[in-house]
Amino acid sequence: MGKYQKSENILSDIQTIIEKSQKEVYHAVNTVLIQRNWLIGYRIAEEEFEGENRAEYGANIIKRLSKELTTLYGKGFTKSNLYSFYSFYKAYPEIFQTVSGKSEFHLSWSHYVILSKVYDKKARNWHEQEAIRETWSVRTLQRNVDSQYYYRMLKSQCKEPVRDEMKKITSLYQQLSLIHISEPTRPY
Repeated sequence: MGKYQKSENILSDIQTIIEKSQKEVYHAVNTVLIQRNWLIGYRIAEEEFEGENRAEYGANIIKRLSKELTTLYGKGFTKSNLYSFYSFYKAYPEIFQTVSGKSEFHLSWSHYVILSKVYDKKARNWHEQEAIRETWSVRTLQRNVDSQYYYRMLKSQCKEPVRDEMKKITSLYQQLSLIHISEPTRPY
């Protein structure tokens, strides 16, 4: 967490310590959650390749796993979530192939769920980089994917009006996400 700057106000100092700690905990939980979900997706993909009729076999695996994992661990392992883990692995098979063996995640699991649904790898990578650079909220990212923002930017000779329109439309999403930063929701 690092050092804090002592001020004359003990309450303010303690608030800063608590808020920085909360952000670090949220980031650590998000990182582990992303790693867990990628590994689950990887393991499902491995199993799928061993089946005879891949589509039917994969659906049966996910259905069975969902039931058993929900019994063991409770919520969070619906068929839909398991498909999201699988899609995440398929969209980002190399995400853990860095020098250190683990990636630094700048986005939440919810961001990656949206990005996993973008099948054009160039568009997905562009949206990911923009979301990181511009600190897009999940809702802003979803809106930009849905509105084909990447393709509109590619086609536009004058990109500024397209960018300005996007920022105007998504400004409320961004403001709402800033309000909720100190109150993170469960990242899955």
